[in-house]
Amino acid sequence: MTAIPQGRTRRAALLSALCALVVTGTTGLTGCAADDPDAGTNGVGKLPPAKIQTSARAAADAAGTVHLSGNVVSNNRTYRIDMRLRSDGAAGTVTSQGVALGLLRIGEKLYLKANAGFWNKADGGGKGSGVADKLDGKYVKVPQGDPSYKRFVGFTDKSVLLDGLLTLHGALATDGHHEQSGVRTIRITGDKGSGGTLDVSLEGKPYPVRLVRAGGAGTLGFTDWGKDFPLSRPKQEDTVDYGRQLPTS
Repeated sequence: MTAIPQGRTRRAALLSALCALVVTGTTGLTGCAADDPDAGTNGVGKLPPAKIQTSARAAADAAGTVHLSGNVVSNNRTYRIDMRLRSDGAAGTVTSQGVALGLLRIGEKLYLKANAGFWNKADGGGKGSGVADKLDGKYVKVPQGDPSYKRFVGFTDKSVLLDGLLTLHGALATDGHHEQSGVRTIRITGDKGSGGTLDVSLEGKPYPVRLVRAGGAGTLGFTDWGKDFPLSRPKQEDTVDYGRQLPTS
């Protein structure tokens, strides 16, 4: 490695200090330039908004895993999502109306975990508290033909979730450089923000970092792209086969 002469280093430091003092007006200094917000980044901040969106989606699709958390509003119901997603499964919780549901998918097998209050309410109390107590805190294997399977499996499918969430509506535009949880981002908007906003990382790969959905339909954060996590089938003693169509809340 070639050493940088100390004189050059001092001159560079002095020039940077002098440039920092320039606020308004004309100076006789040359070589001063405004800070480049894209300096040292992955460069997507210089792209047109449509290409930023395309780059973000391509990076998200290529990543094997992601941790997704935040709120989604659908059919006048707010869901609090905290899911770790892989292409072959997922684990996490979805909370709605004060009830937290644990979801675990391994391949095509989906397990649902909830407390006795959920099961008693979902079944209308028709089967009695004994069954609800039996299901309390257990992983209930959801039959693939059950309506509940279709209802909940989408929360565990990385591809399905990203297809439904990473969408901005209306004309795309950039809305400056920002920072989300210590990560520098470029923000793109749909229809001047009313169609949603998406912050895309300027560091490393251009992963989605934060999404504000159109129409106040929720805000989501994306972290741990490409960071693997273990998935294991629940222990037999913690699993219950409901044996018929599951009740729904």
